[in-house]
Amino acid sequence: MTKSPASTSWRTLNDIASRPWPGTTREYDLFKELVVGLVVVGLLVLGLSAVFSSPDEPTVTLKSWAMADPADFVATATTELGGTSGTAGYGPPYNSTPDATQKLGPIDLQSLSGVRLPIDTANDFIIGPLQTLPNPPAAIDEWTKASDAQHAAWTTAYGDALSKAPDNDPAKVPPGDYGPVPALTGALLAMAQQGTLDPVLGAKGSFYNTDYKASILFLGDGSYFPGLADAQHLTGDQWGVMNETGNYPGQSWLWLFSALYQVEPFKSSPDADVLVVFSMVILTLLLTLVPFIPGLRSLPRRIPVHRLIWRDYYKHR
Repeated sequence: MTKSPASTSWRTLNDIASRPWPGTTREYDLFKELVVGLVVVGLLVLGLSAVFSSPDEPTVTLKSWAMADPADFVATATTELGGTSGTAGYGPPYNSTPDATQKLGPIDLQSLSGVRLPIDTANDFIIGPLQTLPNPPAAIDEWTKASDAQHAAWTTAYGDALSKAPDNDPAKVPPGDYGPVPALTGALLAMAQQGTLDPVLGAKGSFYNTDYKASILFLGDGSYFPGLADAQHLTGDQWGVMNETGNYPGQSWLWLFSALYQVEPFKSSPDADVLVVFSMVILTLLLTLVPFIPGLRSLPRRIPVHRLIWRDYYKHR
């Protein structure tokens, strides 16, 4: 009876495996590896994260803003009432403010989608939230019955008086023809300091909500929130676009976006956002099409940087 090739092959392998190892040996400490892998590496990670990680800054809310800088809160609320804030004059998709859009040459890209997210800063940021109070202030009726021209006159007068008051303190504003503006902004300040404005303006009364557009825009119109960004080196003339706080760039792939904002013609252009995005689209297309562009696709062979990086490999070829 002959043995099958498979049986012979198995016996041969089994014989080899059963032979004593003729080479050198050394002791292996599994416990030491476990200690190094878990304890030493863990302590190293914790130490490096303590030195180089981003700071754990508390969440910025309307309440924290109203408590930390009530004067700026009231001044910003006044501009929202008067329609002179950044959001009120932004243009599409929030409103149809004339000449507020950014263009790419003759193409008005910002207006292509139209006003899809309409925002009336006076009603959405001030009057609407105040109407949710159990006892809305009587000043709401006076405001709603007045004309737009009267609104502008009241808010302009109160805004000027605020800027001239000591420390911009609303309590130190001299008497004047401000209409219901001091009462409305004061009631909104109290609402924010009590913490009831955040769920109304931020979450819009819904328990599950991811649309915090209104509260973020309101925060951005003041000087408190941009001041926090400046302190963390997050403004446009520092890093420009970052997803983390602190002195270190959070998303390194965004560095090129930020860099373009620091050079001409982007730096001084009123259409900087559109120009930067368009430039990044062109650069991305060039990078994508590198394998198909003659001359450009041959650069790696003509400039053999890879041979320096993998010099050990090419040394033995």
